Amino acid sequence: MQTLPHQQSIPAAWTNANFADTSDQWLGLLDAMEVAELEAAANGCLNSGLEIAQIEKDNFALPTLAPRLAQLKAELLHGIGFGLLRGLPIGQYSRDVAAAIFCGVGAHLGHARSQNGEGHLLGHVRDIGANSEDANVRIYQTSERQSFHTDSCDVVGLLCLKTAKRGGETLLISAVTIFNEMLAQRPDLLPLLFEPLATDRRGEVDAGQKPYFQIPVFNWYEGFLSSIYQRQYIDSAQRFSDAPRLTDRHIEALDMYDDLANDPRLQVRMQLEPGDMQFVHNHTLLHDRTGFEDHPDPADRRHLLRLWLASPGDRPLPACFAERFGSVEIGNRGGVFVPGTKLHAPLD
Repeated sequence: MQTLPHQQSIPAAWTNANFADTSDQWLGLLDAMEVAELEAAANGCLNSGLEIAQIEKDNFALPTLAPRLAQLKAELLHGIGFGLLRGLPIGQYSRDVAAAIFCGVGAHLGHARSQNGEGHLLGHVRDIGANSEDANVRIYQTSERQSFHTDSCDVVGLLCLKTAKRGGETLLISAVTIFNEMLAQRPDLLPLLFEPLATDRRGEVDAGQKPYFQIPVFNWYEGFLSSIYQRQYIDSAQRFSDAPRLTDRHIEALDMYDDLANDPRLQVRMQLEPGDMQFVHNHTLLHDRTGFEDHPDPADRRHLLRLWLASPGDRPLPACFAERFGSVEIGNRGGVFVPGTKLHAPLD
């Protein structure tokens, strides 16, 4: 049997009880001076002719807020793995100003990466009426419940522009806690999740790639436990005849992973408000979203902007991550690239 890591006692190995019904550890309120600084930096970039995709840390100066963002980055990469900034008066901003602020904050946490084959550095999370049964559709394009998953980057960020009529809550779970629970309850199943499993690329295939990649759910590398997971994509990869088959034992292990992820005692649940900026570390946490009912008026419907970030100073990843991340070079990894990809940041 494969030698497993020991139980992990790190800040990211939390449960709901660790936060004792308080958000103080992960919620930060922006004050008026910080908001004004963000607005000035965003307008300075836009007035100078910079495109949103060209915003970087060096051209988005935040002398007051930057030290606080450095602390947030440390918490993401080495602490509990998530944080939320609240206080932007988002309803007062044009779309380009809101996007510039978000991308500027993101630039202090990492480098933006393409989120799809079209090269979108700025993603739009909203229900576009996509068919969730289509194997090439991403569930965030619907109003349905997502499932716990990681994204193909170091850190994922969301800026809430508008909320749904009801529902659409964010759920977070520690993959490290899932590992610890499985180690305690079913150590016989854990080795199966350290084996490479086929995961569907959902139609975004670069030259020379198979339509799926193979990577373990859990990876232990240079003293770091990392997880990469999207159960729907693991299941849908079985549609490819040459993909390695899931055994009954694999399915049992994956089912336990899902059961633990959906245990309310282990989760943090939050409702993003307009102007909230949430950031989550993908290597230690998984995120999910409940289903929602949207407003009838298209102008009022739920809409979030998204960033995928490669963060300098993050952990080393094993070579197998290059199957999905394109590279394992710290600060220059993650994202989706296919032939003809042109990087840009669409505002709609």
